[in-house]
Amino acid sequence: MSNGILVICEHDGGVFKKTAFELLAKAKSLGSGSVTALVLGADSGAELGGYGADKVVTVAGDFASHLTGAYVKAVQGAIESLSPAVVLAAASSEAKDGLPRLAARLGLGLGTEVTELRADGGAVVGRRPVYAGKAFVEVQVSSSPALFTVRPNSFGIPTSTGASAPVASLGLSVGGGDALTSVVDTEAPSSTVADLTEAERIVSGGRSVKSQDGFDSLIRPLAASIGATPGASRACVDAGFAPHSAQVGQTGKTVNPSLYVAMGISGAIQHLAGMRTSKIIVAVNTDAEAPIFQHATYGIVADMFEVGPLLKQELEAALS
Repeated sequence: MSNGILVICEHDGGVFKKTAFELLAKAKSLGSGSVTALVLGADSGAELGGYGADKVVTVAGDFASHLTGAYVKAVQGAIESLSPAVVLAAASSEAKDGLPRLAARLGLGLGTEVTELRADGGAVVGRRPVYAGKAFVEVQVSSSPALFTVRPNSFGIPTSTGASAPVASLGLSVGGGDALTSVVDTEAPSSTVADLTEAERIVSGGRSVKSQDGFDSLIRPLAASIGATPGASRACVDAGFAPHSAQVGQTGKTVNPSLYVAMGISGAIQHLAGMRTSKIIVAVNTDAEAPIFQHATYGIVADMFEVGPLLKQELEAALS
């Protein structure tokens, strides 16, 4: 009989990503039975008990190359061994590639990119945006297990209780023959800043940066002064001033930093939906009625091209 929730916990060289913590905590809050953390390519994870995992199961193998065949075999093996009622994964490139293939193979239903989960009559119901964030739909999967991918940073990350969870190997080993494809070459990203979904500090610019040069000369230096990741609104990206990988919002990336600095961003609902859980929000805008000020911890009504260099100067002095 299916029972409990299986959470696929992603890591980078054994260091767990924030998505692992938020998904475990959310799974625990649903009250749908025991919570099991699945760790691929590492034999550790006891600390996940502090975020809600009742136990941790591991699968040995080389998952660092992010090959779909290996991922699918490992998750399928975990499902067949543990018989969970629900499987949760972050909406990462691995899960978005692997879980649809697994769903087709096993005849399971899959809810993608959900931003909320709730328990309803013994089932887990997801909520996801549609029409570029202009509406939401509820998704209930009738199969068992029900598969869900969750947009990163949709839920808050609680402080660890310090508890440890027992760790056991699933007894399944994934080898090179399971990958179906092979890696010819790997090119590491040239950026030295954290990905938006993992960043603790973010400085974002809106369309009023006026050009790519404006973004590069204002947003990037200000972000660099505090070790932050540059971000952008959809309008800024659509205008070609910043790359899509920098887009924050309902149709971009959902973020959850300790500090979010919004430069020249009015605060449209689609953008707010992507950064509303930021712990401290600093907004700079010439429009005193801009919606962003209703959500900002600190607000400055001024020209960002005047405030930006001054703010950079003061931050560098404070951190030196």
